[in-house]
Amino acid sequence: MGRIVVTEFISIDGVVEAPGGEEFRHPNWSFAVNRGEAGEQYKLNETLEASALLIGRKTYEGFSAAWPKIEGEFADKYNTMSKYVISQTLVDPTWNNTSVLSGDVIEEVQKLKADVPGDISVAGSIQLVQTLLAADLVDEIHLMTTPVILGHGRKLWSQTPDMTTWRLADVQTFGDGIPLVNYIRDR
Repeated sequence: MGRIVVTEFISIDGVVEAPGGEEFRHPNWSFAVNRGEAGEQYKLNETLEASALLIGRKTYEGFSAAWPKIEGEFADKYNTMSKYVISQTLVDPTWNNTSVLSGDVIEEVQKLKADVPGDISVAGSIQLVQTLLAADLVDEIHLMTTPVILGHGRKLWSQTPDMTTWRLADVQTFGDGIPLVNYIRDR
């Protein structure tokens, strides 16, 4: 059975919108502080260990426009791995190994968890992550906090139907003071 692992670049004030995007009030804000070689290696390892990528349509549009043009081990993994996009509007994905899941989000993700062994990485995809958290389908959360307060942008956290408990699995600090905190759902 697969595990849903949410991985986000997040600011101190909880913003996760467009961490590497250029069409945002604060372009590429997640690169404002150097992650260092160890931080970059962590992100690479996290990606290489994932069995599949699960993303929303907006994240798909950004990723599918960028990653096929990039070279290197990270890009190679993203470009060849199985990708699942939650969307009611995307019908003909062009990015290699992409499948569209257009049914009920909760049912689709439950099926995906049953069918895909290993980690199913969810990067970005704010609305999808909020839906998965509300349905208690997330098994692990990785938060790499850029020490900036953006004061603007979409935030990861929204209201959920009930409280859930999480266990701290790992804490590391990379580069010039970027903490990474990993939480595992305590069921």
